[in-house]
Amino acid sequence: MVHALRSRRVITPHGEVDATVVIEDDLIVGVHPNSDLSSHISHLPTEDLGSLALLPGLVDAHTHINEPGRTEWEGFATATRAAAAGGFTTVVDMPLNCLPETTDVAALELKREAARTQCTVDYALWGGCVDGNQQELEPLALAGVPGFKSFLIYPGCDGFTAIDRDNLELAAPHLARTGLPLLVHAELEASINAAVDRLNSSDANWRSYATWLASRPDQAELEAIELVIALCRQYRFRLHIVHLATAQALPMIRAAKDEGLPLTVETCPHYLHCCAEDIPDGATLFKCAPPIRSAANREQLWAALADGTIDLIATDHSPCPPHMKRLEPTEPGEECGRFDEAWGGIASLSTALPILWTNCHRRGFTLSQLAHWTSAAPAAVAGLSTFVGSIEPGKHANLVAFDPDAEFTLTPDRLHYRHKVSPYMGERLRGIVRSTWLRGQRVFDQRSGQPQFPTPPHGREYALSCSLNA
Repeated sequence: MVHALRSRRVITPHGEVDATVVIEDDLIVGVHPNSDLSSHISHLPTEDLGSLALLPGLVDAHTHINEPGRTEWEGFATATRAAAAGGFTTVVDMPLNCLPETTDVAALELKREAARTQCTVDYALWGGCVDGNQQELEPLALAGVPGFKSFLIYPGCDGFTAIDRDNLELAAPHLARTGLPLLVHAELEASINAAVDRLNSSDANWRSYATWLASRPDQAELEAIELVIALCRQYRFRLHIVHLATAQALPMIRAAKDEGLPLTVETCPHYLHCCAEDIPDGATLFKCAPPIRSAANREQLWAALADGTIDLIATDHSPCPPHMKRLEPTEPGEECGRFDEAWGGIASLSTALPILWTNCHRRGFTLSQLAHWTSAAPAAVAGLSTFVGSIEPGKHANLVAFDPDAEFTLTPDRLHYRHKVSPYMGERLRGIVRSTWLRGQRVFDQRSGQPQFPTPPHGREYALSCSLNA
């Protein structure tokens, strides 16, 4: 079927235009200025969005779905519904928190089976680079993963081991042969252990956010980033730093990029919206690692997005059952609100776009800039630019009708992921997703009244083709 969407604010790679987007089957086949429509185009079945902005479907390069094995934390069905409601049409799932962890081809196939038929949006599946699995990296690449996630520190799950420098050096030649990116959680344990020892020896209050912040110092990020940049320089594999929190690393990152190293960097909505000064004691919904830092740090991250030092924004959607956040006592005598005992992670697939647009609007950033950071740039890192990331002919018709002027107060009914908790609850936010289309079909509809998911789940996997380098 050929049909069209018309908007006065279509966000294309060339800027914001008054245009009609023509869709045939899965694909965008034309973007035509409304001032110069041919009779053929004008007679197509067309939905006029008026002043609603038409964005490219968002791409989340950092999603924790936790299935198979920990579906009670999230799962493909709930995560991808939340994604569609938030304007995301592609998510790339992380290889940990599921059971088994995605560190070999057998585990990848189990995850594929779990995802099949459940997903409201399209998806890809990162592989894992852990202590001792260097021989699994090339088979995983040939099986279609877009890259590999690693932790330089204990990730909270015993089955996904941290990787040290020696094992990274064993993995590096294999990474280089695949041509795929290594995604690194960049914190080193020594600085963190020393900080925790100092805090415990002084009887620090672990309900205080200031204690949590002090326990994950900037130095831990800096040392880790310095280490992986040195290995990238030596072995020339693609390197991607996930969820950058410290602005102190920006000069090092700029220098590495100026040197021509194949380095990309992401940050997250919570680092761009929240600041340490505003987080109350006991508010463990804000716990994440690396931690949310100061307001001054936050503004430097925004500046680094603007100048290209930071490439993209990813959600790091990392949900868990509410009791794991230690919001309330689970047994007599338990102290709730302890940051050292709560699970770290912030769920944000449904809220990322309005959180980000609220902040962009305050700072004078445009919808075109936001679309680049949340669609084109993450698609490039995940190797999906051929298919998604922009509104132009030949791309999948993944589209979002977004009302940039509407405001709302965040309530639980707007959270479509499994557990309806959020650190943003009750905030006044700007921007509402009215509709989301996946490959030309509407998969989320909030034009009026109750949110709806009008089509059965038909999301599919992007399994990439990989040729190993000599």
